[in-house]
Amino acid sequence: MHNETKAEPIKTLFLDIGGVLLTNGWGQTSRKKAVEKFGLDGKEIEERHHLTFDTYEEGKLSLDEYLGRVVFNEPKNFSKEEFKAFMFEQSQPLGDNLTYFKALKKQHNLKVIAVSNEGRELNEHRIKQYKLNELFDAYISSCYIHLRKPDKGVLRMACDISQTLPEHALYIDDRLMFVEVAAAYGLQALQFKDLETTKDFINTCTFHKSE
Repeated sequence: MHNETKAEPIKTLFLDIGGVLLTNGWGQTSRKKAVEKFGLDGKEIEERHHLTFDTYEEGKLSLDEYLGRVVFNEPKNFSKEEFKAFMFEQSQPLGDNLTYFKALKKQHNLKVIAVSNEGRELNEHRIKQYKLNELFDAYISSCYIHLRKPDKGVLRMACDISQTLPEHALYIDDRLMFVEVAAAYGLQALQFKDLETTKDFINTCTFHKSE
């Protein structure tokens, strides 16, 4: 899905991280792997996760506190450090996506802002591990702003901090609802499905020419 209004030149990219540049930081697939590796009760883990993960992503819990509620509510035969190491290992790059967006930024002299729902420790690991500061100029991450997508306040903040009018920004996310919210807010918006179709769309866009 993308919106059809592409008349205004793009000055700024708003990019999700999980599902666009990297795998999800702590998605359902990763949790299933953890259940198998550590011999956990999958049903209980999922219930506890869904009750508290939003609070973690909003920066209102530390990772240790989240794990204390979800995994270590009872004694385990492995440590929190072992479990956190496993969590961090689940973050992997998606193909050449990161390289492509770095080149696009340089080609058009774009501002690039991360707009993502991320817990603090996972976010900071991903930034450091994959040198995301080479791409992003700022991070509108849920753990820093205490808001989560699809709250439109996240988009308002991204526009304010980057000093970009909505119509001059291109928002890319793998979640259709978030793309729909961005389009309704006035941003040019694209649902990320794969790199090739994303390139095809971006090749139809107009970019702001620096003076």
